[in-house]
Amino acid sequence: MSATSSATLRTLAAYAASIASVRAGHASDGDERRAEAVARAALGFLSEPGDGVLGRLVAAVGATAVLDLVVAGAGPAEFAAALGGPGEPLADSSIEQGLSRWRPRIDAAAFERSLAQAARVGARLLMPGDAEWPVGVDDLGANAPLALWVRGRADALAGAQPAIALVGARAASGYGEHVAADASAGLVDRGFLIVSGGAYGIDGTAHRAALASDGMTVAFLAGGIDRFYPSGHESLLTRIVQAGAVFSEVACGTAPSKWRFLQRNRLIAAAGAATVVIEAGLRSGSLNTAAHAAQLGRPLGAVPGPVTSPSSAGCHRLMRERDATCVVDAAQMAELASGMGVGIDAGPANRTTAAAEPSPEAVRLLDALSSRSARSVDDLARRSGLAPGLVMSTLAELEVDNLVARDLDGDWRRRVRRR
Repeated sequence: MSATSSATLRTLAAYAASIASVRAGHASDGDERRAEAVARAALGFLSEPGDGVLGRLVAAVGATAVLDLVVAGAGPAEFAAALGGPGEPLADSSIEQGLSRWRPRIDAAAFERSLAQAARVGARLLMPGDAEWPVGVDDLGANAPLALWVRGRADALAGAQPAIALVGARAASGYGEHVAADASAGLVDRGFLIVSGGAYGIDGTAHRAALASDGMTVAFLAGGIDRFYPSGHESLLTRIVQAGAVFSEVACGTAPSKWRFLQRNRLIAAAGAATVVIEAGLRSGSLNTAAHAAQLGRPLGAVPGPVTSPSSAGCHRLMRERDATCVVDAAQMAELASGMGVGIDAGPANRTTAAAEPSPEAVRLLDALSSRSARSVDDLARRSGLAPGLVMSTLAELEVDNLVARDLDGDWRRRVRRR
């Protein structure tokens, strides 16, 4: 961490002009509110989505105080002193690991470029307390987003219209796309806003059907909203911005990765009154969204398919293992979201599955590794947002599984798995 970077980030007023341009509509922001917005944007830039340690610190002492301590080089003792009074305690080890994740990412120039890019594309920054803030995401507790970037109607999820999440496989079948289109259009006719992830397959079909029915739809992205992903959906996402909104919790300029997709899914689940999985294979990412919905106590529905179809095997598993409600049309999905459907079991998230999933740390580290060029532990820590010590222990696990290789200089690369 350079002294220049520390000093620049610590001087919150230096970004007042940049934040003003992405806080349009909040002209009443005073100095304190503006400083809070800068701090939340900066902490979001330094961390990965869903960082519970950071969320608990911000809830305890405020984003401005946390940012000042992070960039000033404070240790766990200083954080403990700031936490002071009653509240949920944080172990020194948790704070120390958090600092080792955040500090390698301090880059004032990159942060300023991110804000400038947000202003260039017309992105706005929302934070808790804003009238447009989607209060459903607050149910995520310490793992809730510190702030959200939005393009389009910032108030789309502010509660004027009930929302329902429709998700499913990217490699959707004709059957799945047909059901998704009918369901989305039917829900729009019943006054619902459609929430999804902007991906190929079921997500895209649900968005398109909502737009074709003159309804409102919202997409949550895993990368920065300055560059739409997937690129093949740029025109679709542009239409969503015009008729609804595109949200992300990561800063502009951030690339999507598998870890960020998994974390993005919790926002889709939290934003809707219910989540419906229309079609999903056994390893579909939409099952992750369903798991988040179950953990949040949101109603969960699944559309059945042919028992011989691998594309519906995930939906059938949800009905069997998570007691998802069987829904077949828009009317039943609307009943589910309105609280009239059969309840779900929001039991433990660690139910047994057919195959062991890699740990969240392993997913993030594999995203940060390259099969072409070796990378040092410090570089991997910066790219993944993990503490260097955790990077080393996770690399050891991946090496046992023959997923990574170490070169003579001690750097690491991802092994190419051949069939």
